[in-house]
Amino acid sequence: MTDVTQASAAPKRRKAKDDPTSRNKARPRTAAEWILMVLAVLGALVIIFPVLLLLMNAFKSPTDYANSSPLDFPEALDFTGIQTFWEQQNFPRALWNSIFISTLVAVFAVILSVLNSFAIGIGRVKGRTWIVLLFLMANLVPQEMLFDPLFQLYDDLGLLSNPWSVIITFTVIQAAFGTYLLSSLLGTFPKEILEAAAMDGATRWRSLRSVIVPVIKPTLSVLMVFFFIWTWNEFLLPLAFLNSPDSLTVPLILEQLNGERQTDTTTLVAGTLISIIPTIIFFLIFQRTLTRGITAGAVK
Repeated sequence: MTDVTQASAAPKRRKAKDDPTSRNKARPRTAAEWILMVLAVLGALVIIFPVLLLLMNAFKSPTDYANSSPLDFPEALDFTGIQTFWEQQNFPRALWNSIFISTLVAVFAVILSVLNSFAIGIGRVKGRTWIVLLFLMANLVPQEMLFDPLFQLYDDLGLLSNPWSVIITFTVIQAAFGTYLLSSLLGTFPKEILEAAAMDGATRWRSLRSVIVPVIKPTLSVLMVFFFIWTWNEFLLPLAFLNSPDSLTVPLILEQLNGERQTDTTTLVAGTLISIIPTIIFFLIFQRTLTRGITAGAVK
């Protein structure tokens, strides 16, 4: 009986010894791994530090803020700054404008990028390299150079103080980057897959919709997240095009809190804290999508 028990226990011991999970748990960390871990923690603290400053100062009263250091905790929680920013600056309206503009720009820019890159990368148009280079150069143009011509154009079209002026502008700007990125990606797309789809009777539109887009969907998800965040944080061109109070975005109403001679710091800090909450929520919702898009293709 004892021999049988020992014989049955031996394979279990060998299995536990051969288990890679157990080996990884038993292996001590190397010096390089500890250094990387320390650097990662320090990097996280550097990123979190501005948010902690906002949390520490957003709930201070003006008197408490004036008599204390920005690194000091508030003596008592005061919601005056948040209340003032929410009521006087019409934050709900600005929040809706930012969400509306950023969402449409992200969706339209991704669609336009896919169509452009399909023609360039899959269609193999003549002068493909020069066209891609042109899209790359479009991303290098400073926004200040676009200020005057676009302002006159939208003034003639009656689109000033209209969210569509910002939507059209940033759809084109973001799509230029998306086209440059996706053209390089689709240029290496396996021809065998497209030939098999064509033999099954798929048209070019069907191949794009049912074959290419599902394959590059993780990359498109990453582009959409970045386009949304980039458009949310835009300031210069929306400042030029959106002049009426009902058309302002979140960065623009924050700028209005900076007075020429005096600034309500507590209200500004509270407004900054409130303004970043939607982007944090958006990032948390699409965090898994973003991670999948970045690691797509790393393991076959």
